[in-house]
Amino acid sequence: MPSSDYDSACLPDLLPLYYRRLFPFSQYYRWLNYGGVQKNYFQNREFSFTLKDDIYVRYQSFSTQNELEKEMQKVNPYKIDIGAIYSHRPNQHNTVKSGTFQALEKELVFDIDMTDYDDVRSCCSAADICSKCWTLMTIAIRILDRALRDDFGFQHLLWVYSGRRGVHCWVCDEAARKLSVAARSAVAEYLSLIKGGEEMVKKVVLMDPIHPFIRESLNVVEHYFPRYALQDQDILGRKESVDKVLALVPEDILFTMHELQQDFQNAKKPETRWKLIKEQAKRKQVCNSKGQYFEKEIMLQYCYPRLDVNVSKGVNHLLKSPFSVHPKTGRISVPMDLKELDTFDPFAVPTISLICEELDRPRTGEEEEKSEEEKRKIRDFKRTSLAKYVKYFDQFLDGMAGSRKGDLLRKSDLQKEF
Repeated sequence: MPSSDYDSACLPDLLPLYYRRLFPFSQYYRWLNYGGVQKNYFQNREFSFTLKDDIYVRYQSFSTQNELEKEMQKVNPYKIDIGAIYSHRPNQHNTVKSGTFQALEKELVFDIDMTDYDDVRSCCSAADICSKCWTLMTIAIRILDRALRDDFGFQHLLWVYSGRRGVHCWVCDEAARKLSVAARSAVAEYLSLIKGGEEMVKKVVLMDPIHPFIRESLNVVEHYFPRYALQDQDILGRKESVDKVLALVPEDILFTMHELQQDFQNAKKPETRWKLIKEQAKRKQVCNSKGQYFEKEIMLQYCYPRLDVNVSKGVNHLLKSPFSVHPKTGRISVPMDLKELDTFDPFAVPTISLICEELDRPRTGEEEEKSEEEKRKIRDFKRTSLAKYVKYFDQFLDGMAGSRKGDLLRKSDLQKEF
């Protein structure tokens, strides 16, 4: 099978090989066990599997890595979702007293889906993506990662490509995992700026003074806006898209719409047209009147992250697991390295067909020279395009382990003092 081709009909044949030889079970268990500090933490975690023919199985739980591994290799799930840590083993939820089975903890998670941006992208729609609109995901990660680290003090953020059209964020700090529903809602609302559904024309309204968080977010948006909105989406080129932008300009602006349209006739370049709008915004700010930040509101409406807040609010909400395979595209849901964020290409993420094909390739001369024992020690994923993404995951896990070790040492020192 050519590496570039993925045929969903082959998925039932590929998944057994993937779960038997390529899925990084040891790293996966290391992540969800969180150092084994809390008793039954892994055992009380819910997994859900989507099997062939859309058979959906919830409330799966496992005592050990080996048990999880065996079950996944037995059922070969088309999709894996991760849920909360419960008060009891999820696979025994029907046997406990009614009302006592409760979701206690879970990572604080965020789900950003490209379909929520359909009103501000002209290149694609629905589940389709391209390099032009993928910039929106880059902007979202830049804004949210900074805010979660600097404004809330979280350190351990795992960003994951969904495998098709979006990204997920898992905030794994202990403080984040213990947040209440109310606290999760507060964080999600703090980060939400786009308000209103499809019927709402103006979705961003800024108040004076602009909140420091919004100012920081604007720094990111202003960096990407010229390329994304003016060039790639050409929002000030075609009449239809120009009208959408002008609908966001305050009615009491210092020039009439007719005059602006005349100016636009003389200035065809999107950058020049945007300059005209910014100049009027500056005059508006001199007047210090309502709507003085309208050009910033336009930029935010076109570029600011669009969150599915319900995913973030609920402790018992399920989210697609890292290293799950997307059945439609065949791409693996891989961790992302933020040091390479601006060059991340979703189309370069390996498919299950590619990495299974790579396993069948002849070993290199260097590998052939190794002893049989050395060969066995080389995990199969290291011979495929999946290797670098598992490495990102390892680095993330090392960071968490270092923090846990530091916390334990600090607690030990405090106890010695008393």
